[in-house]
Amino acid sequence: MKTDISTIKELERLFQKYEQEVLTAQNSGYLQPNTIRTYLLHSGNFVKWCKDEFEPGSKNK
Repeated sequence: MKTDISTIKELERLFQKYEQEVLTAQNSGYLQPNTIRTYLLHSGNFVKWCKDEFEPGSKNK
């Protein structure tokens, strides 16, 4: 883990909120499906990286 558990919990909470905002933007017609996938994939990978579950350039854990 690259940070403490309380920070991870907060990142996960914020990611869920971010995900909801992205999906709301999609439902409003502001974002296309490929854009949604990109936004959620890369931000999700950052959260995984903080949890030491993702390493750029190698196979996901």
